[in-house]
Amino acid sequence: MTWTCPKCGRQFAHQDQQHYCGKPQNVDEYIDSFDEALQPTLREIRAIFQRALPEAEEKMSWSMPTYFKGRNIIHFAAFKKHLGVYPGGEATEVFAGELASYDCSKGTIRLPYDQPLPEELLTKIARWCLEQYQK
Repeated sequence: MTWTCPKCGRQFAHQDQQHYCGKPQNVDEYIDSFDEALQPTLREIRAIFQRALPEAEEKMSWSMPTYFKGRNIIHFAAFKKHLGVYPGGEATEVFAGELASYDCSKGTIRLPYDQPLPEELLTKIARWCLEQYQK
């Protein structure tokens, strides 16, 4: 049985599946497209990356908020049960010890919504990514 989104008409396998009704054109539209309960966390991670990467351009890439300076530095995306952060495979290897308490795979960090965002660690990873990807 499929579920059809009443806003955009797309069909999905799961009832009330989280998705984008159209492509968000900017980070504000992206954040506003999510349930109000998730928006404070999305605004918080956005602020963390804006502070960590003031020289980076904020844009949408692959339908995700992205921080860019000459190339993509880091992305984030909201999911039903977690916030995904995408710093790249090398970053998750370099910070593996500090990320041990989080669900990670190559290039992906999954942050549960029921825990505070690790601002210091996210800042450190974002700055590391900027330095590495500028070489």
